[in-house]
Amino acid sequence: MDSTQSGTARMGSPNVVGSPITDGHIIPSLPASLEDYTFPTGRLKTLNDSTKTPLVLMACGSFSPITFLHLRMFEMAQDYVRFSRTEFEIVGGYLSPVSDAYKKAGLASAEHRLRMCEIAVETSDWIMLDSFECLQKEYTPTAQVLDHADYELNVVRGGFMTKEGKRKHIRICLLAGADLLETMTTPGVWSPQDLDHILGRYGSMIVERAGSDVQKALSSLTQWKDNIFVIPQLIQNDISSTKLRLFLKRDMSVQYLTPPAVVEYISRNRLYGDDSNTAAASSSTHGKEKEGSGKIDAAVSRS
Repeated sequence: MDSTQSGTARMGSPNVVGSPITDGHIIPSLPASLEDYTFPTGRLKTLNDSTKTPLVLMACGSFSPITFLHLRMFEMAQDYVRFSRTEFEIVGGYLSPVSDAYKKAGLASAEHRLRMCEIAVETSDWIMLDSFECLQKEYTPTAQVLDHADYELNVVRGGFMTKEGKRKHIRICLLAGADLLETMTTPGVWSPQDLDHILGRYGSMIVERAGSDVQKALSSLTQWKDNIFVIPQLIQNDISSTKLRLFLKRDMSVQYLTPPAVVEYISRNRLYGDDSNTAAASSSTHGKEKEGSGKIDAAVSRS
């Protein structure tokens, strides 16, 4: 991330985009608490076409650990918007890891998950890490995460400045996998209020996934059909954090399933081999997960 926005300093010569980034190149600088937190904006792009709506993608998940598919979703969404939804122009993307209060089995501590996400997006020029949700002591529903991004971008920042000097409202959109869409049709999983708030106010870009019936799910969400954008997955990718954790538990290789620097970080910190570095083991003060609050562990968006 840009050092002026994220506070990340570098040692030695600058890293070349595309080269592996190891945690050793990064001075620990992630905010320790909300008092140190600032919303990152350093990688927001310029709006090239002032007639289009600036769009920011927000991917909420455990990211335990982050995978290439999590990152690939952003690129698939970029292509989808460029060729199929030309009324939008993507100007930024964010990863928002859940806090330790999510209390999912096998969830690495917030410190480790934030570090892995930061490492993973080091070579991106438009994907950023927002630590706001992960720093919360209590569980934060997805609807509130989107509201936070909307507030920071459209109220605090005042929207997007066009080349003509006019400000435009930034559209926030939830980026997720088809698994998440299916859970939205399952009774008792999402609160009706949160579902309407997310799909009605913000909308969602859904990446197709093998084994998921997108059309069936959409048939139950017709009232928000104009706000749900389905992105075809042209190259099938079935990587998930769940599978990575299983491989690591069995002492199997996860090379080429997540960025090399993340593999190195996992190895150095001995993550996922046992429960010693999980969120539950790291803290005894987590809040309880809220039932029906709308936070679901879909394979792509919450894995």
